Amino acid sequence: MPLLYTIGKFTVAPTLRLAFRPTVEGLENVPETGGAIFAGNHLSVADELFLGTVVPRHLAFWAKSEYFKGVGVKGRFSKFVLTGLGAIPVERAGGRAALSAFDAAIPALKDGDLVAVYPEGTRSPDGRLYRGRTGAVRLAIAAGVPIIPVGMIGTDKVQPIGARVPRPFTGKITVKFGKPLDFTGRPDDRLSLRQMTDEMMAEIQKLTGQEYVPRYAPPRAEPKSTGDASAG
Repeated sequence: MPLLYTIGKFTVAPTLRLAFRPTVEGLENVPETGGAIFAGNHLSVADELFLGTVVPRHLAFWAKSEYFKGVGVKGRFSKFVLTGLGAIPVERAGGRAALSAFDAAIPALKDGDLVAVYPEGTRSPDGRLYRGRTGAVRLAIAAGVPIIPVGMIGTDKVQPIGARVPRPFTGKITVKFGKPLDFTGRPDDRLSLRQMTDEMMAEIQKLTGQEYVPRYAPPRAEPKSTGDASAG
C-alpha cells in the first residue's frame, strides 16, 4: 500500500467514519485477496473518499492526467498527492495516449491490486445514472479480474458540486457492494462490450435505485474528479 494512502487510512478514514458514520452493505463481496475492479456510480468528489474509507485494501483510482502535469506549487502538490496515493493517470483525449491507463492498470490488477473506475466518465449532473462507457469491462477482460459493482448513496448531499469538502450532518451516506461480475472468456467485440457494460450498469442501478438515462452524461466545464473511466 502506498505510504500516503497508508497515512490516510490511519488519519482521514477514521475521521470520516466518525463524522459521517457511513452505512456499508455487501462488504462480503469485497475480495480479501486478488485483483478486482470497483465500478460505481459517480455523484460527488466525495465518492472516492468514502469508497477508500470503507474498503480495507488499497484502491488505485483512475485520475485525469492533467492533475499530474500541473505547474507551480499547486501543480506539484497535486502530482505529489496523487502519486503518493497510487492513482493511475488517464488521458481523456482518447487514442493511444488513453491506453496508457490500461498499460498501468493491467499489471497492477494481475499483481492483486484493486482499481476503482467510474463508468459514467464524469459526475452525474442531476443525480441520475447515465450510460456507462466500456472501459471498465475492457480492462476486466484484459486483466482477467472480476468487476465489483458499487452503489454510492448520499454523497451528493454531503458534498454537492461546488463544495470543497464534505459537510457533516447534511445527509446519510450508504456504500453498497454488489456480487462480483465475471466477464472473463466472453467476446470483446464492440457489441459484446456494450452488452456487458449495460449489464454492469444495471447491477449498479439495482444498488442505488437511481433513474437510468440511456445516454452519456454531458461533460462538465470544471475539472472532473479522480477515477473517471472515460476510455470506451
